[in-house]
Amino acid sequence: MIDSEQASRALADIDDIAKRVRQSTIYQLASLMMIMWGLLVVGGNLATYLTPRYAGYAWLAVYGVGIAGWVALSASHYGRMRIRTFDARMLLAFLLFLAFGMFTGALGHFHARQLSTFWTIYFMLAYTIAGLWTGVAFVAIGLSITALTLIGYFYIGQGFDLWMAAVNGGGLILGGLWMRRE
Repeated sequence: MIDSEQASRALADIDDIAKRVRQSTIYQLASLMMIMWGLLVVGGNLATYLTPRYAGYAWLAVYGVGIAGWVALSASHYGRMRIRTFDARMLLAFLLFLAFGMFTGALGHFHARQLSTFWTIYFMLAYTIAGLWTGVAFVAIGLSITALTLIGYFYIGQGFDLWMAAVNGGGLILGGLWMRRE
């Protein structure tokens, strides 16, 4: 027989393990998503650098492929882990997030460099806020990429899109690989 104090400690241990498993599951899927989005962002920034005239189309393709990849990775993850990681509300929230960003970008009449900076900081704000609930890795990634983006905005000249490919895309890829170790 165990007394109530031992039972309380055992339940606390179980609760702690459940929290760590939940965070590990979140980090596992998030790392795959971040690597995927990182590769897409590198491609979008390189397309912007090489063919600035078609940058808008390149970014629409990045978002389209990214959303399709998100759905596919979530479905695959659900099939293996039996943990629901995607639903229509999440897609709607993401589309509203994008619509608000597009509306703000249209109101701001941003130049290409300002628009690239805005979108990066806007997405990193979401990562940082998510990190307040899901773990410090998201906060660190969001704040680091934001800081490096601002450094590039103020100090990098013509190669800003290449800087953003490395900082934003590369940062997401590195962040995703780091989260796999957490």
